[in-house]
Formats: sequence, structure tokens, C-alpha cells
Amino acid sequence: MVRFLFEPGLFSNDTVRTALLLGALVSIVSGVVGVFTVLRGQSFAGHALTDVATAGGAGASLAALSPLVGFIGGGVIGAGAMDAIGVQRVKDRDVATGVVLGAATGLSALFLYLITLQTTTTGSTQSILFGSVFTVAPSTVPDVLVLSAVVLAGVTLIRRPLLMSSISPELAAARGVRLRVVGLIFMVMLAAAVGLSAIVIGSILSTALLIGPPASALRVASRLSHALVLACALGVAATWLGVVFAYDSYYWLGSGRGLPVSFFVVADVAAEFVVVSLVAWRRRQRTTALPESLTVPEQVGWV
Repeated sequence: MVRFLFEPGLFSNDTVRTALLLGALVSIVSGVVGVFTVLRGQSFAGHALTDVATAGGAGASLAALSPLVGFIGGGVIGAGAMDAIGVQRVKDRDVATGVVLGAATGLSALFLYLITLQTTTTGSTQSILFGSVFTVAPSTVPDVLVLSAVVLAGVTLIRRPLLMSSISPELAAARGVRLRVVGLIFMVMLAAAVGLSAIVIGSILSTALLIGPPASALRVASRLSHALVLACALGVAATWLGVVFAYDSYYWLGSGRGLPVSFFVVADVAAEFVVVSLVAWRRRQRTTALPESLTVPEQVGWV
């Protein structure tokens, strides 16, 4: 079993070590930001930002820049646009998300088409859409580390007003929380998390890490701290297993080519969600007096 899971040269491979480090950093950021994304009901906004990241990454590729620059830059611009249109009320939030999603999809189609005119290979498009963490240069690690630290520090600084506004905007406003400012800061953090995730599993799949592990954690966690730790742990586990399986698949197939990391990461995230959902269901069966999900009064106690 160990021989099957850890093929020769796995841990001595510099590319694998870089992938594992990047995966851990991105998974932690996605786990922390994702918990608040799910609590705020902004999963759709996170999905829209993946299309914005696609447009940014494709635009950066056309300009011969690092895709990471495009992923982050495009996401921040998209987050600002959604906030400018309106993200506080649910109706306005959906309208803003839909407008930005449509514009980003159109730009993505244009930029990706222009890329095909400039090159006869599809490697660039594949990397932007579905990620290629094995091809990320080690020189990118410091940039990811700095961006990850900035995002985590930003979320930490606004965690209390962010949590309060996520659970009950009316209560937060009554306590003097500046909802628009907190919302804008969080949208920027969300855009950065999506951009970071895009370098591991691609822009189009980045919500898998952003939503999957946090949604799983919130099904069983009774405290915010527990949800954050569990979301990060599930994300790191899914990413590391994805890297290991992708490396091992080179030997499984016998064709000299392995399967994509993004496939394994998303499959791991889905499997984790199923397992955690079963655990939550068994827990509810044993303690029928507990509610099916956290209620607003219980969540307010997290603040």
C-alpha cells in the first residue's frame, strides 16, 4: 500500500516539494476565506470571481506577464466592480454578480481566442483554466507566501465585524459596523484567495477549494475556530493527496503521462464533503434534539 501511494522519487522531487508547499499555502487561505464566504452566502460571488480570474490570467498571458498577476489583478477589479454595483442586499448582490460574471466570461472568450492565434499549442489555455501546479516556478513561492500572509492578516484584522455582518447585518449595523467597508475589504480578500487557488487547480475550478472544505467544516463544527481549522486541514489534505496521486498516475498509466492535479484535488474535495456529510447525518440521528444546521442565535455566539 505504501509502495502504491508513494512512487519512487516522490519526496526527493523539487517540483513535487514546490507543489506541496504552494498547495498548503493556497489551501489555508482558501479555507479561512471560504468559511466566511459560505457564512455570508457569497458562494455565487466566489464563482463569478473565478471567471474574472480567468479573464485576468488570459490577459496577463497575452501581455507576457505571470498568470498570478492576472489572476489577482483581475479578481480585485471584479470584486471592486461587484461592490460598486451593490453587494449588501441579496437582490442587488445577485445583479452585481451576474453583470460581472457576464462581462468576465466575454473577456475570457476574447483573450483565450487571441491566445490561440498567437500560438499553435493549447498549454497556456489549459494552464489558465485547469491549473498546472507542477509547472509553477519556485520563484513564485515567495510571492504566494507574501500574498497569503496579507490575506490572512486582513481577515484577522476584520474578523469580528466580518463575522457579525455575516451572521446578522442588521445587528452589525446597530452596533456601528461599517458594512460597506467591511464588505469591500472582504471582497478583495476573496478575490485574492480565488487568484491564489487558480495557480493550483486553475481559475475555472478554484471555487472547489474555496467552498468545498469550508462547507464540509461548517457541517460539523460548533465553533468558528473549529470550522477554520477543519476547513484548512481538509483543504491541505485534498491538495496534498491530489499532488501525490497526480505524480503517481505517471506510473499507473504506463503512457509516460500523468493525470491532472486539478482532477484529483477536486475529486478529493468532493469525497471529503460526502464523508463529512455522512458524519453530520449520523450525529443528527444520534442527537435528534439538535437542529439540522446552525441557527442565527447559535452563530451569534461565535462572535
